[in-house]
Amino acid sequence: MSDPFFKIVLHAPEIPGNTGSIGRTCLALNAELILIKPYGFDISEKAVRRAGLDYWKHVTLKEYDHWEHFLSVEKPEMNQVMLFENGAGKAWHEAPYKKGCYLVFGGETRGIPQRILDANPASFFSFPQYSNHIRSLNLSNIATAAAFECVRQINP
Repeated sequence: MSDPFFKIVLHAPEIPGNTGSIGRTCLALNAELILIKPYGFDISEKAVRRAGLDYWKHVTLKEYDHWEHFLSVEKPEMNQVMLFENGAGKAWHEAPYKKGCYLVFGGETRGIPQRILDANPASFFSFPQYSNHIRSLNLSNIATAAAFECVRQINP
């Protein structure tokens, strides 16, 4: 695979099927998948492989022990990092997508830790939710939506 167009970062993912599906999207769009521990599952779980089908072995994957480990190794400029979480004042399509950027999503029930959001308010984006009957959108769905918007904007 050539250099990835962008990277999807999952901070403490909890559901193996979502991680597998996002990995499959990464492979389709020439994106790298970055996982930040702790996970709510074993990365070798059958559910991850099932969602990623036989493509999982081809996913470009990196793992980090915690957020600070990710920052120290990847060294992203914060204007390249987009944090997606409920309640942001800026919409997902307003994010400054560009080649090499990082699309960051939190775990399914916990989201991105508040300390990370507080430290990076300019990098905080969300997807609209017009119903009071749901708390959040499916992680795999929003990661895929953001990934395709990134591809549309960078036009590789």
